[in-house]
Amino acid sequence: MSVEIQEVKSIRDLKKMIEFPNRLYKKNPYYVPRLHFDELNILRRDKNPAFDHCEAQYWLAYKDGKIAGRIAVIINNKYIEKWKNRYARFGWVDFIDDAEVSEALFKTAEAWAKEKGMTALHGPMGFTDLDNEGMLVEGFEELGTLATLYNYPYYPEHLKKLGYEKDVDWVEYEIDAPQIHNETVERVAHVTAKRNRLQLLEVKKAKQLRPYAPEIFDIIDETYADLFGVVPLTDKQIKSYTDQYFGFIRPEYCPVIVNEEGRLVGFGITMPSLSKALQKAGGRLFPFGFIHLLKALKKNDRVDLYLVGVRREYQNKGVNAMLIHAMSQTYKQQNVKKVESNPELETNTKVQGQWKYYNRRQHKRRRCFIKHLK
Repeated sequence: MSVEIQEVKSIRDLKKMIEFPNRLYKKNPYYVPRLHFDELNILRRDKNPAFDHCEAQYWLAYKDGKIAGRIAVIINNKYIEKWKNRYARFGWVDFIDDAEVSEALFKTAEAWAKEKGMTALHGPMGFTDLDNEGMLVEGFEELGTLATLYNYPYYPEHLKKLGYEKDVDWVEYEIDAPQIHNETVERVAHVTAKRNRLQLLEVKKAKQLRPYAPEIFDIIDETYADLFGVVPLTDKQIKSYTDQYFGFIRPEYCPVIVNEEGRLVGFGITMPSLSKALQKAGGRLFPFGFIHLLKALKKNDRVDLYLVGVRREYQNKGVNAMLIHAMSQTYKQQNVKKVESNPELETNTKVQGQWKYYNRRQHKRRRCFIKHLK
């Protein structure tokens, strides 16, 4: 039977789209399910403030009467305005190992992008740089994380056959946590604090960090402004991310550095790994999924590193050392064994350089593919 492509038009269709990868990767030991409610909020036009400057279309592929694939295409007008590229993004892409299915999905996506006047299609990418992005091309037998996508090895092979090429790569590291407590880093941290009159903010509860959220996102926009595909967040997006994620934060894992005026100059956001908990929960908080997540947040020997940001005027002055030293203290207290760096652009030598003091292995690589549309 030939492949049938259907546009996602209803909430019911959207839920089918969200659930498809959970069936595709059933019993796969490396796949980490996305949080169902989170995916729904991102993809719904009435929930995601990115739709103020984005448009998107979603499709499902059916074969033999069953869902065999999915894809989303996003046009981010702020990206086009900033980077001067009329590129559409594909994301939320999954498919069975069937060339007919993948070809039908991407031909549909490409046709829609061309109809909208786009000159290329690249991805996997999301609405913002804080969404999961990059297709796995190395590390298929490594446990995924909440912040990354997982895919079977056949995915990139299908894309190559469809004419997609490398746009950019991200690499990921697994770092031995006990070694993060480094005497050189500790010394630099103390000197930096004294010389620049900086201090670690004393925070006991997550709600104490919330007033600093606008400054944190201001630093994110400033720090990551020149990185691949990054677009500044709007006030509505910042509020949405704050409401959605700040409740999960454990402040001892998230050091914040302030100057003598109390102005935030740098931060690090790390969290106990939720990978195993999400596998047990199947991506759902209820009826019992939240119990697995709470346990993982309280006791865990693995940590995921999400974001580190330092204001431009304080960069290259040792603030990163202060943040890493603060993290190492927490990791030691919590008996953390491994830290996942999560994706870093392979060209970002500053980030790569900070791991040179530690025992680490580059265990994953993911790619943004691109195809120029004729």
